[in-house]
Amino acid sequence: MNYDTFVDQVARRTRTDPERAVALTHATLATLAERLTGGEVLDLATQLPAPLRLALRPSPSTEAADRFGAAEFVARVGQRADLDEPAARDVVRAVFVTLREAVSGGEFDDVVIQLPRDYRDMVEPALTPGATVLRRT
Repeated sequence: MNYDTFVDQVARRTRTDPERAVALTHATLATLAERLTGGEVLDLATQLPAPLRLALRPSPSTEAADRFGAAEFVARVGQRADLDEPAARDVVRAVFVTLREAVSGGEFDDVVIQLPRDYRDMVEPALTPGATVLRRT
């Protein structure tokens, strides 16, 4: 999936304009990069368009994942994107659905494996065939 398509899908799913969708995507991917091991961040980054790779900020020296739960993940996205908790949770779901469409199934599975069970309500929509998230942020 190319960059414009990724952004357009996030914009459609979150019912925002493309400029805001870029900010929401970057907030989510930056937080995801903190949560994943460095090797997984690099693997994920290789399957994304260049502008999204920058959001992940992969670094070979950052091998250990910062272990935090779903509530903290949502809070970090909310802080980065200036969103309240329900809106941030909806954005995370929308970006995960789009991410699932953009990368190979095996790579998305590798990402999901690193997330604890409390992420389930944010990840499961991405695992549903034909998934779509349409919420207002």
